[in-house]
Amino acid sequence: MEYRQLGASDLKVSALALGTMTFGEQNSEAEAHAQLDLAVSRGVNFIDTAEMYPVAPRAETAGRTESYIGTWLKRQRRDQLIVASKITGPARGFSWIRNGPRIDRAQLNAALDGSLRRLQTDYVDLYQIHWPDRYVPMFGATGYDAAQERDSVPIAEQLQALADLVKTGKVRHIGLSNETPWGVMEFLRCAETLGLPKIVSIQNAYHLMNRTFESCLAEVCRHANVGLLAYSPLAFGHLTGKYLADPQAPGITAKGRVTLFPGFGQRYHKPNVPAASREYVRIANEAGLSPAQMALTFARTRWFTSSVILGATSVQQLQENLDSAEITLTAEVLEKIEAVHKLYPNPAP
Repeated sequence: MEYRQLGASDLKVSALALGTMTFGEQNSEAEAHAQLDLAVSRGVNFIDTAEMYPVAPRAETAGRTESYIGTWLKRQRRDQLIVASKITGPARGFSWIRNGPRIDRAQLNAALDGSLRRLQTDYVDLYQIHWPDRYVPMFGATGYDAAQERDSVPIAEQLQALADLVKTGKVRHIGLSNETPWGVMEFLRCAETLGLPKIVSIQNAYHLMNRTFESCLAEVCRHANVGLLAYSPLAFGHLTGKYLADPQAPGITAKGRVTLFPGFGQRYHKPNVPAASREYVRIANEAGLSPAQMALTFARTRWFTSSVILGATSVQQLQENLDSAEITLTAEVLEKIEAVHKLYPNPAP
C-alpha cells in the first residue's frame, strides 16, 4: 500500500481509505468489523465516517456507523490509525440531528463530542464539514442560483470554532467536503488573515463520470497544498457495470443503494450515465481488468488525489477493491478513457 502526505498536514494516509457509510444499514456490526479487519490487514490506515451515517440517513440509524467503528476501534492501537469524521451541514431536512444542524460553535462542539463518544476515542485525526453551511449547488445540482442563497454562519466564525477544537486536542486537522473553489479559497483566506489552522483536505466526489474537480478545484488545491479525498469512485456502483442489464433484477444488483434507496443518489439518474458506464466497462473488459478495479485505479493515480475512499457491502467486494492498489493503467487504456470522456463529459456531476 502506498502512503501519501495529506495536504499540509503531518498525516500520511493510505492511498486507499475505507469508507463506512453502509455500516448500520446494509452491513451489520460483525460485517463492519470484518471489513475493518480486512482493510487494516491490507495496509489501509485511514477510516472515514460521519455523524449522520449510515445512508440513506434516518433518525433511527443516525450515528450507528460511528458506534460500530467505536466497538472495533477500542481494541486497536489508536496511534496507528487515522480516523476522520464529519459534522452534518444544514438544509437537507435532517431535523433529527441536533434539531436542525448548523456549523456554528455550539453545534460543532455538540457534534464532535457525540462522534468521539460513539467512536470511543478522545480525538479524531481529521474533522470535516460534510457540506457547506451556506447555499451551494451540490449532490447533482450544477448551476448556482442566487435566489437560493440563505442566512449562513460566516466562514471566519466557523473556522474560529474549529480552531478552538484543535486547541483542545480533540481534533488534529480540519477539512472540507462537497465544497466549491470559492469556499476553499475563503477558508484559506480566513486562516491566513486571522492566524487560524488551515484546511488540509477536501472530500469531493471524483470518478470517471464526474471529473469536475479537474477544472478549477485541482488548481486551487495544488497551489494551496490541499489534498483530495475522492469519494464515490465507483459512482454508486454504476462503474462496476452491475446496473447495465436490469437495475431491478434479483440478486446482487438488488442490494445496491440505487435499488434499495430509489430517492438517494439522484445525480446518477441522468441520460448519459448508462451509455458512459457501458463504455467504461467495455474498456476494462478489453484490458482484462474488472470494471471496478479500472475505475478505482484511475481515481487513485490522478496527481491531485491523496486517497480514494472505498465503499463495499461485502468482504468479497472490498477484497476486489483493495486489489486495485497493485494495478496500473496502460497508456492505451488511458487514451481510451479520455476518448469516452470527450464523448460523454461528466454525465453524473
